[in-house]
Amino acid sequence: MSLLNRVAAPPARHEAAALAAALLAAPPSAPASLRPAKPVLGGPRGLGTSSLRPVPPRADRAPLGRPGTGGAQPDQAAQNGASQNGTVPELYSPPALRDDPALGELVNERLLAWAKEIGLYPDSLDHVREANFGRFIMLVHPESEDPDRLLAAAKCALAEWATDDAYCDDESEGARPDLLGARLGLAYATIDPPVIGAQRQPALDAALREDPVRVALGSALGHLARYATPGQVDRLRLELAALFNGYNTEGSWRRTDFVPPVWQYLAERQQNSFMPTIAVIDVVGGYHLSATEYGAPPVRRAVLMAGLATTLVNDLYSMSKEQRGAQYDYNLPTLIAAEEQCSPGEAVRRAAALHDELVRTYEHEAAALAAAGSPALARFLAGVWAWLGGNHEWHRTTAHYATAREKESTR
Repeated sequence: MSLLNRVAAPPARHEAAALAAALLAAPPSAPASLRPAKPVLGGPRGLGTSSLRPVPPRADRAPLGRPGTGGAQPDQAAQNGASQNGTVPELYSPPALRDDPALGELVNERLLAWAKEIGLYPDSLDHVREANFGRFIMLVHPESEDPDRLLAAAKCALAEWATDDAYCDDESEGARPDLLGARLGLAYATIDPPVIGAQRQPALDAALREDPVRVALGSALGHLARYATPGQVDRLRLELAALFNGYNTEGSWRRTDFVPPVWQYLAERQQNSFMPTIAVIDVVGGYHLSATEYGAPPVRRAVLMAGLATTLVNDLYSMSKEQRGAQYDYNLPTLIAAEEQCSPGEAVRRAAALHDELVRTYEHEAAALAAAGSPALARFLAGVWAWLGGNHEWHRTTAHYATAREKESTR
């Protein structure tokens, strides 16, 4: 299922966003006093945050909130337990820490200009504009106010989604299931170029330049490399390899009409997820989390858990749109309903309960890891928490998943 067609929920009533705000407001070398002395539920007390106001990320600004109020306050949609499309129940999620529409629009316009220049989505750029992926990147990366740094992350994200659309999902964009594996192989060669000898290298180089998706991947990685260390670039390559493997897995299901059991679907979704965009949190933030800490099993477990949770948000919000466009598509509620023989509404509730379990577990485990790890690790884990909130806010408010009737009702 396409990430472009997949890519939130009312904020939860808890204080953990305050931990993210405190860490995001401090540089990587912040003293240990800014980190909890022991594992805490919901973050430090006394800071408070409001889900209705942005938290500026710079170190010279204090986290916003009313002192002593405790957890973030739910907005009206949360109190009603309803999403924009009325189908997604209230989810356990932090609020977005920053919402700057002007910055999001600036990133979106620059992203569209780049996509047009290299030929991405030649017949559907209006659809990409409406999705407003610049706003998405602005929401999930609140540490940076630099439009070019945010644009680098946005290019990587759009290139990843275009790979899914053009190769895996969308026949109108040229997708062909029988060519999926070969195309993904060349896509990966774009971001980790092989050296095959002087005689044949020109043929490979020409092949990498002839397809807009491959051009987008190479261009995006090159832009990100202006801000990333070689180790951070290599980390992204590894996450992209896992993502492409997830695309291949789902492609094999489609070709064979295979309906996976829920456990197998969840395992695939951990690969076919937002992990590549989460992996660049420190690049966008302007610091470096070491490979030793990023790859440590407890950290890897926590971050993958968050990555899966963000993707389940996408499953929930994209479900009605995708089912309108296809006889069958892979998403968690549909598979739960088939496997557990329950109603669609009950399947949605069960999928939402799994999302909430993952987010609560991440909240607890990340607090403990932040207390025991380096300042950079604490900052990265807080960035993941902020990413969860921004992702949820984008899904909850984007017109991307609204029906024509819902769009008309908001005008």
